[in-house]
Amino acid sequence: MSRTAEITRTTGETDIALSLDLDGTGAGDRATGVGFLDHLLDALARHGRLNLDVRASGDLETGPHHTVEDAGLVLGQAFDEALGDRAGIARFGSAVVPMDEARASAAIDISGRPLTVFEGPWPERAVGDLEPDLPQEFLRALASTAKLTLHVCVEAGGNDHHVIEAAFKAVALALRRAVAIDPTTGGAVPSTKGLL
Repeated sequence: MSRTAEITRTTGETDIALSLDLDGTGAGDRATGVGFLDHLLDALARHGRLNLDVRASGDLETGPHHTVEDAGLVLGQAFDEALGDRAGIARFGSAVVPMDEARASAAIDISGRPLTVFEGPWPERAVGDLEPDLPQEFLRALASTAKLTLHVCVEAGGNDHHVIEAAFKAVALALRRAVAIDPTTGGAVPSTKGLL
């Protein structure tokens, strides 16, 4: 069964083309014009074992906000499409990732109910070319269109780069576990309702 998706989205602010394979190795190229976002997408792909290609162009002269948010929206759409009816998946995933002095955790339910909760001391300064609120905007957009319940907690702070990267790696590992095929489900949708 192929769990892949290709999504394109063009607005007056951004033009994004993305391909996703949930059962990958971390391969692919990420080029959004926002260097630190590319770095975070690399972390998501590598640690989530996702083959992910992202090409984005946007109105960066106004700042990276539109590109970052729209990349999250498109990635979430790709997850939603690649997961299909969600039959046979583990559904839940969680992870804790230390990165030197920083530590972050993520918990995911592929619930069909979009919700994002952030806890902890998130960075209040830009990291590279990424404004301080944009990592959360990306994750919120991803969870919204992928229809995930996502909790992300910064458990220990320190270097802002490490904090954000630890959070994205935790999300990647939690996603990897949640989308994994669970042979004990017998191919059923993991819900008492029969759908997610």
